[in-house]
Amino acid sequence: MSTPHSFTGGCHCGAVRYECTSRPLMMLNCHCRDCQQMSGGAYTPVVYVPAKAFRITKGTLRKYATPSDAGGENLRGFCGECGSHLTGAESERGLGIAASSLDDPSWFKPKMDLWTCDAQPWDLLDPQLQKFEKHFPN
Repeated sequence: MSTPHSFTGGCHCGAVRYECTSRPLMMLNCHCRDCQQMSGGAYTPVVYVPAKAFRITKGTLRKYATPSDAGGENLRGFCGECGSHLTGAESERGLGIAASSLDDPSWFKPKMDLWTCDAQPWDLLDPQLQKFEKHFPN
């Protein structure tokens, strides 16, 4: 399946819905400890999009901030009802969307692994993906 020009998604309970009117800027797997703890898994699969192309169409995201290694804070969005993790790494440029929240996640194709320094020994990284020890170089 090819990458769509626009897409939709939301939380598990349906209280929060979103749409994005742009193709992703990049798709990746983030293995940082914050993503591990937020997702409950080895990493968070991320669809990174332009901030101006993303909008909430139903409900309200609750926000949670953690310190960012790149400076400032990493702002994450989740549903206040069911707790589904929906967004992260929000900035004026863009934001990451958890691929698990897509209505059709079948088109998600990561191109890189970030924060491999935090990857767990039981996390079998795809050898075909580009690797970055920490965040993506600007």
